[in-house]
Amino acid sequence: MFVVSLRLPESFDEDFMALIPRHRAFINQLLADNVVEAYAISADRSRGWVTINAADTAAVRAVVEQFPLYSYLHGVEIDELFIFDSAASRFPRISLN
Repeated sequence: MFVVSLRLPESFDEDFMALIPRHRAFINQLLADNVVEAYAISADRSRGWVTINAADTAAVRAVVEQFPLYSYLHGVEIDELFIFDSAASRFPRISLN
């Protein structure tokens, strides 16, 4: 598993904004396909993080390069993770109601 750190542009022009729905649809499909485990954008919309399941860095880069917003991203960094644990990946809590 890998985490990708992204830098977004300082300002968003009309072309960037027009790509957002297509980008979100692509990310949603990757989430459904279990390629992407988590997707986050900072509150100030300057940075993003994507956790991706892939065999190696080249495979991660191939996915990221398909992002509709890829040409607007700066400073794409890919790091392989040793541990990735989250509440979402655990069994659901049992309710005795």
